[in-house]
Amino acid sequence: MTTLTEISGKTRGSAFLFEDVLPAQVFTPEDLTEEHLAIGRMIDEFWASEVEPNLPAIREKQPGLALAVLRKSAELGLTGMTIPEEFGGMEMDLPSLMVAAEHMGRDASYAGWHSAHTGIGTLPIVYFGTPEQKKKYLPRLARLELLAAYALTEPLAGSDALAARTRADLAPDGKHYILNGQKMWITNGGAADLFTIFAKVGGEKFTAFLVERAFPGVSSGAEEHKMGIRGTSTTAVFLDNVAVPVENVLGEIGRGHVIAFNVLNIGRLKLGPASVGAAKNVLAIGIKYAKQRKAFGSAIADFGAIQHKLAEMAIRIFAAESMTWRVAGLIESQTQAGSAEGRQSSIAEMLALEEYAAECSMVKVFASEMLDYVVDEGVQIHGGYGYHQDYAVERAYRDSRINRLFEGTSEINRLVIMGMPLKRAARGQLPLLEAARAVLNQSEKPSLSNEKQGVTETETGTKTKEDRLVRNAKTIALLTLAVAHEKFGAQLEKQQEVIMNLSDIAMEVFAMESGLLRSQKLTSSGKSGSALDICAVYLRDAMAKIEGFSRTVLSACCEGDLLRKHLAAVRGYADHAPVNSIALRRQIAARLLSSERYTV
Repeated sequence: MTTLTEISGKTRGSAFLFEDVLPAQVFTPEDLTEEHLAIGRMIDEFWASEVEPNLPAIREKQPGLALAVLRKSAELGLTGMTIPEEFGGMEMDLPSLMVAAEHMGRDASYAGWHSAHTGIGTLPIVYFGTPEQKKKYLPRLARLELLAAYALTEPLAGSDALAARTRADLAPDGKHYILNGQKMWITNGGAADLFTIFAKVGGEKFTAFLVERAFPGVSSGAEEHKMGIRGTSTTAVFLDNVAVPVENVLGEIGRGHVIAFNVLNIGRLKLGPASVGAAKNVLAIGIKYAKQRKAFGSAIADFGAIQHKLAEMAIRIFAAESMTWRVAGLIESQTQAGSAEGRQSSIAEMLALEEYAAECSMVKVFASEMLDYVVDEGVQIHGGYGYHQDYAVERAYRDSRINRLFEGTSEINRLVIMGMPLKRAARGQLPLLEAARAVLNQSEKPSLSNEKQGVTETETGTKTKEDRLVRNAKTIALLTLAVAHEKFGAQLEKQQEVIMNLSDIAMEVFAMESGLLRSQKLTSSGKSGSALDICAVYLRDAMAKIEGFSRTVLSACCEGDLLRKHLAAVRGYADHAPVNSIALRRQIAARLLSSERYTV
């Protein structure tokens, strides 16, 4: 078992691309303590008694019902999870918050109310509030006397948040800012009592404000009619000459982007366990249906095509889950290290989230796309019934789609995944480009034949075939990056198609390594279960994807003999002996069908 203190809090974000990592250095779900697991059980009990019976009415937006259930959760401390104890909260560590997000992920409507309040609604004050602001608002947020919301997006400013047109002008009395503008797609917008609203002071300086609904001039629009998460409150928020006291400026004037982007980091990370929780629920539903549904005289669970789907759903969940907990461990470890050095815990956590912002984006993109795959196959397993609103998978299908849009679109997050490490490399903070050039130089040595560039399955030594696959995947990532940087130089970040393919390579490398390290830990503890089979399949499928992404980038960067040389190098690194993936998937499916739920 790995404790958080055993994970290096000094590991730089994105360093996994060129550094070796040992199994003992990653945090996994199996490392959660009894206290963490108890939080999951508490939420399960609350869910069964208070949430589940009310879900149909919550989804139909029965007035006041979701808030009534939230208030009951406040009695258990669940609305104060992120708030320091001195302000009446529970001040849970990051793994506890992740456990809560997973156990609430089984229904996106109720989870939307809860996560918007405890996460992006409350955390701006926790991270950036003055002592007076914290004392005034946090105890009331913990008790749910106030419901919180986060208002960043505008009709003409979505992904480009800094293009916001909402204005804040200092009043003649010097005691208030007058806010005018409109916000869009605000979760909890129809019921929130306190908004973190972003506006430009004087039309230029992007700044955050704490705005109470009670302030004259604040109003909400009608509830939006959405494809999914229909039980959440999503409205526009209008600001008509709203006088906001100067003491309600959050953070520094002109530094609102620091608040906006750091709060989004935690939101992106928490999408990981929320998506994993939802996917596990859909997989369990699909397994039970497949065992009950008969066709051609047999349960459809007996058919290889259905077993392939169930196994692939579990494989992708395992990869997303492994990535998510690895990142949570890195952030919590660095948070603890920062606190030990004398930093305030909230500041230490914010700095850790910023350090691993690229990894948070990976979790967001990978997990949301994993969930889209799982719900789609869930519908397919149900056949025509999966298209009917009486079946849970139909709702799950619609609910899933929003995850690729909010907390920054998948496209924006892909630009972050590789864009952020490139910025750090340019500032000399990350030796990424040096590592990439070293690989490029090695691949260009005349004595190194194509056959020797890749590490073959017959190589002797202590490394397993899977270890070598991961190492070669990192080499492809660095080689491809080096060629792209050689072609575009400082302008590489403007080549969005190239950056997004590089990001996909990095994301697959991180998924491969995270899953492998977790499976090695499970094996050493005698609990490998399906983990080895899952890794054997996933690593080889991921390598094929990585080779494809690399070919796309290389073809955009060079041509002729140079292109052929680089493609040959990538083929060498990507070469590997196949496994019997059909047999392995059948073994994985057999375990799933026996347990009737996701299991490792």
